[in-house]
Amino acid sequence: MNPHQKPTTQPDLNEQLQKLKAKYDVMGQDLSAYLDGLLYSDYLTYWDYIHLDTLLSLQNPKTRFKDETVFIIYHQITELYFRLVLWEIEQIATTENLNEKFFTERLDRINRYFRNLANSFDIMVDGMEKDQFLKFRMALLPASGFQSAQYRFIEICSTDMINLVSITDRPSVKNPDDINEVLEKLYWRSGATELATGKKTLTLRQFEEKYMPEFRRLGDQYRNTNLLRLYQRNFKGNNEVINRLREFDTLANVLWPLAHMKSAGRYLQKDPEDIKATGGTNWQKYLPPRFQKIIFFPELWTEQEKADWGKAAFMR
Repeated sequence: MNPHQKPTTQPDLNEQLQKLKAKYDVMGQDLSAYLDGLLYSDYLTYWDYIHLDTLLSLQNPKTRFKDETVFIIYHQITELYFRLVLWEIEQIATTENLNEKFFTERLDRINRYFRNLANSFDIMVDGMEKDQFLKFRMALLPASGFQSAQYRFIEICSTDMINLVSITDRPSVKNPDDINEVLEKLYWRSGATELATGKKTLTLRQFEEKYMPEFRRLGDQYRNTNLLRLYQRNFKGNNEVINRLREFDTLANVLWPLAHMKSAGRYLQKDPEDIKATGGTNWQKYLPPRFQKIIFFPELWTEQEKADWGKAAFMR
């Protein structure tokens, strides 16, 4: 017996059986049949529960360079963290009678995930040989981390979509509530255009073809339930919530992009016209937060803080 397991008495078992019988009676099901199934089923194992064999089969390098496996696994881990963030946001958005405790606890989880992400980028910066990276990366074109749809989902679920338009392009949006118009001007779309012609790269065309309908659907779904709107409706002026939202803004829109900048600078320090190993993305224009000034919760920052967005962190 598990030494930490409390012994079960006969009255306890009888009570549990009665509760189970009531549960299955409501569904018109026979409890004894389910107990037979429990009797015949195998014990659950760790490796089956997390599908370990499947998980370890998902790394399929395209070249012979050993560090490509590091590259693949790191990006897979990143996407799993994004999934955790989205899971927390979904719980917040769908919870009835949302209270401060639930909201702040889930924001703490989100911030914890993003802190781990921002702090993990040394795996990319220092964990691969530059010569290997520059060679195997050419075999992966036109794929790019730019094509991470889950990160775009996080952005859309966090704020009004007009806040995802570059500060310089925002005045040209005639109707900020028109999702279709705003989608055409989202800040990241300018990050995957050809420098010489301004045309969309194949990286961007592939991405839009696969995900634009989902971005449109999600924008409509979270129009009134994104984190900004939930704050405004339920917790306006609440300092406990404000502090957590400000941290999330900093992590997602300053520290995370700057971690990418550090990696790109380590491996891709070339003139923009010569950059090929990013799947065609113009990272020098796309990544710096001080250029785009993407802020999920603009009302929580002073005008000076917004003017200096990303500058202090960039100088570190």
